[in-house]
Amino acid sequence: MIKLFYKTTIEFLDGEVRLGAGEMFVVPRNVEHKPYAASECKIMLVEPSGVVNTGEERTAQTAENDVWL
Repeated sequence: MIKLFYKTTIEFLDGEVRLGAGEMFVVPRNVEHKPYAASECKIMLVEPSGVVNTGEERTAQTAENDVWL
């Protein structure tokens, strides 16, 4: 995730990472995480081919694999 504007926090089971504008953080593979922001923010999310946008859970928001959202 590359943080473009405003502030974002990524929560992990054992802590959190806070990102400011222009900062980048790579979440290790298979690490449970929850990104959130107190107010609207803009990010650029980069994921390898084959990553499902909703993780292991299948919902109405699950996109076909390798489709740009």
